[in-house]
Amino acid sequence: MLLDIQDLDVSFRNDEGEVTRAAMDVNLTLDRGEVLGIVGESGSGKSSVSMSVARLLPSPPAFYPKGRILLDGKDTLTMPLPELRAIRGKKIGVVFQDPMGSLSPLHRIGDQLVETILLHEKMTKEAARAMALEWLDKVGIPDPIVRARAYPHELSGGMQQRVMIAMGLMLGPDLVIADEPTTALDVTIQAQVLKLMKRLHQANSAVLLITHDLGVVSQMATKLAVMKDGRVVETTDDPAAFFENPKHPYSQGLIREAKKMELETE
Repeated sequence: MLLDIQDLDVSFRNDEGEVTRAAMDVNLTLDRGEVLGIVGESGSGKSSVSMSVARLLPSPPAFYPKGRILLDGKDTLTMPLPELRAIRGKKIGVVFQDPMGSLSPLHRIGDQLVETILLHEKMTKEAARAMALEWLDKVGIPDPIVRARAYPHELSGGMQQRVMIAMGLMLGPDLVIADEPTTALDVTIQAQVLKLMKRLHQANSAVLLITHDLGVVSQMATKLAVMKDGRVVETTDDPAAFFENPKHPYSQGLIREAKKMELETE
């Protein structure tokens, strides 16, 4: 098992000492070749769980009253920070929802990609730059040589998100955590990126896909978890059957809303 989340609680403590429980008693597993889609409305706890896998929540205020997150048998919650930093990017790739909050505004796009590559791979700067340009092209950015010289604010929101996707996928990590990875993309580029992510997970990798978009889940997920108010309320290894016959009332409501929106946009 590549990823095994066991009895996980995620909480936040504010300056007054008040505690908010973001996730409770979460048990999820994910193996190579699988895509686990975690769905739910804002505040359901899905992002808190996914970001905890690589311990990316700021601590404090975040803390973990109980539970373990095993990646290839090692608990990332207790892993020494130098070891954790070594696997971020290389073993765990992350596609963040907010590219402007993750990309440095002071450095060119190409330089940021090259720096990420050189942190984990032994290659020349020229080879790393060629790899960066190749991945900008793969995620559908036109004129990669020109765009690589741009700063983040000079790119559209969709292009910024594509840069984040390239950064998360290009090192071929065992696990990709994708938090709303296609939100800012148009339909054509969304399809291209989903196809790319499908190819990656079939190559002995796994994807933890966090989204509110049931359409994306139906295209990508091989297994599914529904979260509400910090708890997993339904899981399935058969997403197609889930969309036909969801068991939990909350899941049924999500599907009704998705179908309603689909009709309104036709």
